[in-house]
Amino acid sequence: MAIDCYKYPLLSPRPPRQLLRSRNPKPPSSFRRRELCPSVRPSVEPPSLKAMETFLFTSESVNEGHPDKLCDQISDAVLDACLSQDADSKVACETCTKTNMVMVFGEITTKANVDYEKIVRDTCRGIGFVSDDVGLDADNCKVLVNIEQQSPDIAQGVHGHLTKRPEEIGAGDQGHMFGYATDETPELMPLSHVLATKLGARLTEVRKNGTCPWLRPDGKTQVTVEYYNENGAMVPVRVHTVLISTQHDETVTNDEIAADLKEHVIKPVVPEKYLDEKTIFHLNPSGRFVIGGPHGDAGLTGRKIIIDTYGGWGAHGGGAFSGKDPTKVDRSGAYIVRQAAKSIVASGLARRCIVQVSYAIGVPEPLSVFVDTYGTGKIPDKEILKIVKENFDFRPGMISINLDLKRGGNGRFLKTAAYGHFGRDDADFTWEVVKPLKWEKPQA
Repeated sequence: MAIDCYKYPLLSPRPPRQLLRSRNPKPPSSFRRRELCPSVRPSVEPPSLKAMETFLFTSESVNEGHPDKLCDQISDAVLDACLSQDADSKVACETCTKTNMVMVFGEITTKANVDYEKIVRDTCRGIGFVSDDVGLDADNCKVLVNIEQQSPDIAQGVHGHLTKRPEEIGAGDQGHMFGYATDETPELMPLSHVLATKLGARLTEVRKNGTCPWLRPDGKTQVTVEYYNENGAMVPVRVHTVLISTQHDETVTNDEIAADLKEHVIKPVVPEKYLDEKTIFHLNPSGRFVIGGPHGDAGLTGRKIIIDTYGGWGAHGGGAFSGKDPTKVDRSGAYIVRQAAKSIVASGLARRCIVQVSYAIGVPEPLSVFVDTYGTGKIPDKEILKIVKENFDFRPGMISINLDLKRGGNGRFLKTAAYGHFGRDDADFTWEVVKPLKWEKPQA
């Protein structure tokens, strides 16, 4: 996990106090040697204090045709199928893939009648894997299935073999989860992550609608943003670098790829105000990306957890989401703390917020809840923590009810498995709904 060097004073690129008092804001050599964070890149000359405090931060994303994301989508398609027929399904579904093969395995206890092979083939076909030359042939690849029932040891401890009331249901495992929000975008998400994710989604859109017929399913994006640290809040200044590596057919030239990506992908996604003559574009820098999908790389569920969340901002407890029913707090816990952090920022209590929750297997109540507003809170963090505890029920069974997480169908969880679980404008993403906060304001 990367250290947020803009939270901890000893790692911050903020100049020493004596420098702030100086009429000539030139950092001493000792300050330059001790700087541990990304190098300062002034945008104007002579460098202003604001320019000296800018820093670069990068987030990446991958398309739905990336092998790991293919696996995430298959696992969540299985979850959707189970929950749509049996809301009490207990699902822990993993997927792996390599050339001409997809395997689904894990532990599933459900009353649903699930055709696993059909789900695999339908999901692959929907992404665009329809022939060997694009990386996988949905209709002719080998599909292996190895599914067993949930361990009775886990079942008795978590939900008492479905006998426990919702408020009594324990966490499906131990762990800690983080939710994050920042006021730098309308989605209350980091701009670097939002842009990388939207570029990937746009790549898929122009592939499927025929705008760029040379595109193939696999692809990756990455965006570096120059930020200004405004007393703990993150203020985007400009886009420093845009990187796109996308799978393509044999017919297109690198010049055509670059021209199409700039016109049909980057231009509609990246706001013009963030681009300038210094913005760097790396468009298929390797020079060739014909072999992709499972033919190019093996894929596995749960290997893109930073892409699924906040693009490296905030923090991550390490647990993946896809293929897990809501008793798995890796998923439901992460969803409720995102709603908590987003509600804090949306309410104006802070410009930036991270919330952590932790659990023990079989225990309903969380072990701990933590809040940090990075110094942007309008009231002390301990008061915001109190508000969070009073407004959000972190018990797994109650999270499932309050966020309606036992409802499958409509490809609900399949939608989460590509292009991010957070910051999405979709009614099925119930954890993105800002909750009105009830709290007693301190008397003046």
